[in-house]
Amino acid sequence: MRDKTQTNSAAAGDRLIRAGAIVFFVGAVATLVTVAPFLLGTTPFPTFMFGLSMLMGVGFLVAGAGVLRSVAEGRRQARAAVASE
Repeated sequence: MRDKTQTNSAAAGDRLIRAGAIVFFVGAVATLVTVAPFLLGTTPFPTFMFGLSMLMGVGFLVAGAGVLRSVAEGRRQARAAVASE
């Protein structure tokens, strides 16, 4: 039973990392597409850029949570290996 729990926990960490990376990437691409006309001088500064920046921040936080979960699972597995010896 414990092996299944560890596998599920590690998979959840991987999913969080993937989801965070996707959200961050979408926010980054949307930011670049939005900023390009502004940098070219064809449009005024878009006020919703702050929302896109927040989207990138959320993606970064979700990916960070996945990394922390994966690290915690690795530590848990290392402690279990030491305890079983």
